[in-house]
Amino acid sequence: MVTAAEAIKVMKEGGKPVIGCLPLYPPLELIHSMGLAPVVLWGLRDSVSHTGDADAHIQKYVCSIARHLAQFVMAEGGDSLDGILSYNACDTLRNLPEILREGLAAKGALTPTPMFRLHVPMTSAAVNGGFLRGELLDLIAALEERYGVRFSEESFAASVALYRRARGLSLRLEEAARAGSLSIGAFCGTLARAGFLTVEDQVELFEAELASLRPAAASGPSCAVILSGVMAPLPQVCRLLDGAGLRLVANDIASLRRSYAQEPFAFHDVADYYARFYRDHFPCTTLLHSADRRLDAVSRLARDNGARGLIFIGEKFCEYEYFELPHLVARLQDEGIPSLALEFSLDDDSNLETYRTRIEAFAEMLRSSGEKTSESAGGGKSGA
Repeated sequence: MVTAAEAIKVMKEGGKPVIGCLPLYPPLELIHSMGLAPVVLWGLRDSVSHTGDADAHIQKYVCSIARHLAQFVMAEGGDSLDGILSYNACDTLRNLPEILREGLAAKGALTPTPMFRLHVPMTSAAVNGGFLRGELLDLIAALEERYGVRFSEESFAASVALYRRARGLSLRLEEAARAGSLSIGAFCGTLARAGFLTVEDQVELFEAELASLRPAAASGPSCAVILSGVMAPLPQVCRLLDGAGLRLVANDIASLRRSYAQEPFAFHDVADYYARFYRDHFPCTTLLHSADRRLDAVSRLARDNGARGLIFIGEKFCEYEYFELPHLVARLQDEGIPSLALEFSLDDDSNLETYRTRIEAFAEMLRSSGEKTSESAGGGKSGA
């Protein structure tokens, strides 16, 4: 694994301006089609050793996602990023661009990093209206002026096809994990590596990973779980999940399935593409107009893939996820799917072993429940 800073340095060597994007669902295809290199600034925990610069501007009760992101940009952004694009999501990330601007100035950046904004409407009706079209046209004009590039619908369609290829391969990796050919750690690790690669390199990585897979005996159905949360589990947590014999049959992780599960397959132009992209996006708590569809979507995802339990990877202080969690847990409980909620904060990296007992106990409960179900279906164990 390389750090985000190292990966972005390699990107820059390709000769294209690198645009850091936040949060998770920016218009990547649009940026790529204009000859720029977009990278989503997410999952930066391993790329920063401290948050001292960020903590001078952000309260300690803000999620580690924002603090790591701010620290990365303030420490690396002036040198590694040629621009920053943001759109509105949660309250913290919505206000982060101004904090980043002040933080970079305080660090003595000689040339301000260009910043661009896209406002995504938070109601379904507004997404379909003309406002988003105007936002996209303004963004295109700003990128053209700043970098001397030009937008064309033909290039945009080609970029859409390339990202569609990468997302389709991501879904095939999910299928491999579901079949037991890919462990939780291997699946999450591959997607984490891809996050800081160009889309061309993502396709190459995914194809190589899929080509190297060999059929494997999957663990029993009682060990089948679905993961949920805004962040994928850390590698250390993945090792605990794999060590407990759990098998990932589906995921509702924002940086994983929510990012690549759905996209428009028919569209008229760039504005129509993103109207459909945001309107029909896999439901996420950060896209408020989709939040009412989440319980049905996650329940269906778990049921269709035979999940026996859900493990929530909680990001401390992520209010949007925690407001929903009790409703999600209750909904799945009614359907006979128990849940395990794990919470992680900025300082938990060195103390992850405390989660081992809870994960192993949950796995044992699932196995025990599965055995009882099998006995009931088979009429119970025969007598000696």
